[in-house]
Amino acid sequence: MSTRTLERVVVVGNGIAGLTAADTLRETGFDGELTIVGDEPHPAYSRPALSKALLLDGGDTASHELPPAGHGATERLGVRATGLRPDRRLVTLDDGTELPYDGLVLATGSRARRLSALPEELTLRGLDDALSLRTRLAGRPSVVVVGGGPLGMEIASACLAGGSRVTLVSQGAPLSVQLGPYLAGVFVGAALELGLTIVETGSARLERYAEGARVVLADGAVLDADVLVSAVGDIPNTEWLAGTGLLAGTGLVPKGAVPVDSRGLVRPDIAAVGDLAAFPAAGGLRRVPLWSSAIEQAKTAARALVHGEDAPPLRFQPYFWTEQFGLSLKAVGALPPEGEPVYVDGEPGGGPALMRWAPETGAGAGSDSGTGDVAGAGAAVALNYRIPVPRLRRMTRAAA
Repeated sequence: MSTRTLERVVVVGNGIAGLTAADTLRETGFDGELTIVGDEPHPAYSRPALSKALLLDGGDTASHELPPAGHGATERLGVRATGLRPDRRLVTLDDGTELPYDGLVLATGSRARRLSALPEELTLRGLDDALSLRTRLAGRPSVVVVGGGPLGMEIASACLAGGSRVTLVSQGAPLSVQLGPYLAGVFVGAALELGLTIVETGSARLERYAEGARVVLADGAVLDADVLVSAVGDIPNTEWLAGTGLLAGTGLVPKGAVPVDSRGLVRPDIAAVGDLAAFPAAGGLRRVPLWSSAIEQAKTAARALVHGEDAPPLRFQPYFWTEQFGLSLKAVGALPPEGEPVYVDGEPGGGPALMRWAPETGAGAGSDSGTGDVAGAGAAVALNYRIPVPRLRRMTRAAA
């Protein structure tokens, strides 16, 4: 396998995508100068933990921590990339520093999409967000969560477990877009049993009033609460790349995303990984903003920076998990599946169960849910069931 000559690599982004890219560069044989830029002052941490154990008052305060990095990079934390000159191979930081590179990894991720500019609207994206929200929840305030996806439901679950009265506002049935009607029904049933109030609406907006802010539903009904949290999607952090020619220029690519090839490369000296990257799938170029996706993309792209076309392309099969309302779910493959599953072990009724769906009943690679099966297999799901993820992956192939 041939190796490109790289003396200096800059990784812009210190999340799991940037961390994995840096580690993989070293594992692949890159022994040159490696610099990581991160706009947060914190070392890389686990974002999935923020809406689970960390959010619970008295929960595991170290649940978000990752093992110490072994890449030996120079880390520039608490500074933001503000510009890129691909023609000169220079990254500009907000402190005026210019970083030259031979290879560049774009891994600046995404930020929470907001419903308003009101300070009362809280979002949960970073570590500081989670710690701030946990402090607010200590007094057991009333809470309204807007957003019926996995993050919104996890936030609602943690708030409810902390003793708050919680209302969840969802555009349609919660989790149905991500998990399909069968699995969504299981989670909604558990949430209602524990006391969550669910309001389904066509739309919702936040507005200010004399005492703060409130949620206004499509029919004009108003919801007040001590704490308002929105979880309504994300926006790629790519504004700093304006004028570079690297951003999507057509309606065929998600807005604000960086289109890449099957190895995660924008061009031979630039890779883009994680939430900002749109990579080829059966349904076209698409973003897959999952923790597991960021890791697999970063491994593939880092190898491609070093080995070029000799590096293998991305073969990504989504892995998704959630913990909420006393239920733990692991899912591999094509989501959301339709119809009822085949029970490999266990049975309907809320007990531990291992299920699978054949590929022809799933949404497949064309799904826009963010958890679609790019590799084109079936779906396998473990509900409150201990099983290694590799076995779940093998089950999807058996389903096919």
